[in-house]
Amino acid sequence: MYSYWHVQKEDRVAVVTINRPPANALSQAALTELAALLDELERDGQVKAIVLTGEGRFFIAGADIKEFTQLMSADAEALAKAGQQLFERLETFPKPIIAAINGACLGGGLELAMACHIRLAAPEAKLGLPELNLGIIPGYGGTQRLPRLVGRGKATQMILTSEMIGGEEALRIGLVEAVHPLDQLLDEAKKLAGAIAQKSAVALRLALEAVHAGTVLGKAEGMQREAELFGEAFASEDVKEGVAAFLEKRRPQFADR
Repeated sequence: MYSYWHVQKEDRVAVVTINRPPANALSQAALTELAALLDELERDGQVKAIVLTGEGRFFIAGADIKEFTQLMSADAEALAKAGQQLFERLETFPKPIIAAINGACLGGGLELAMACHIRLAAPEAKLGLPELNLGIIPGYGGTQRLPRLVGRGKATQMILTSEMIGGEEALRIGLVEAVHPLDQLLDEAKKLAGAIAQKSAVALRLALEAVHAGTVLGKAEGMQREAELFGEAFASEDVKEGVAAFLEKRRPQFADR
């Protein structure tokens, strides 16, 4: 069904792999397919967590630069807004998305990874926003998300110098949550996704929304939204099962409703 994305579903986890040789660049066609794929995964009640990775030596090496050659200013602005909207969809997706960064993760690739909920990387991964080398700036949210993850100073340095960093440095500055050997990275990402998938789908959705609210609202509004979502959780069937299982000292069997 998809030309650039391969999907494998197992144990409530979908592993989504971009396969667009030679560097898994994000063409507009690949982004359009990703939007359709997100629609499919959101509707699929059997999928509770998603792992996103790249085929071969690359995660995603950036946007397809060949598509930039004929862009005028107004076209470029529209392109950026469309990319921002798609990556905002990733960031607010109601199911957790884990980026397994197996190789070069640059430009639009890093912007996509930063929109995922959790990032894991291999030590040899290369992460950066090299857009200034082309005389442009990041346009899919990179100037906004990177400072929130690593701090304004470090983000500004990385953007202005087009610096690329490895997985260990990305871990040190808070750009990724863990580093695993390349041959173990995907298995570790699937293991993490599997552990998350044991939780109630209702609670996962509410928790993701609460965390996101805290990043875009002030503290008082974020607290208010958390309380509202806490109340919504108590309207689910799963809270009854979760509490009962705790009291009965057994593993909960969530119905995801």
